[in-house]
Amino acid sequence: MPWSFKLSNPSSTAETKGEPGRGWIWKSCGMDADAVRVDSIDVTPDPPKPGRNMTVRGTGVVRSLIDEGSYVDVVVKIGLIKLLSRRFDLCEEAKNANAQVQCPIKPGTYDIEQTVALPREIPPAKFNVHITGATQAEEDLMCLDLSINFMHI
Repeated sequence: MPWSFKLSNPSSTAETKGEPGRGWIWKSCGMDADAVRVDSIDVTPDPPKPGRNMTVRGTGVVRSLIDEGSYVDVVVKIGLIKLLSRRFDLCEEAKNANAQVQCPIKPGTYDIEQTVALPREIPPAKFNVHITGATQAEEDLMCLDLSINFMHI
């Protein structure tokens, strides 16, 4: 996975997070029964800049065990144009990224920070990212919608 973010889900009602005019916004599109509830996501620098490091900090609650076999589906679009649609093995990606949290992930509250290098070749566009997934027990993992605006770079 190109970058990681905190886990949590405020409620079953989609709620937009972040202030208007920032380089990114996010909202939960999940349900109260999801295995992960994302409470906050913060990005620095804001707005993110191509060719520079981006640090993502997130907090959330894991409600069910997440272990080998859990996955996330990521769809990235610019407008109606789909750039990427891919399934990622959650545990394998965490291991490869040397993430703070590794499988098995036990229920509890988590505060995660991950820094990644953004490619210099990111075009000036607004990217919409839709993330869903499932646990190894086929429970809904979470649902997040992110919008990252590189129009003013």
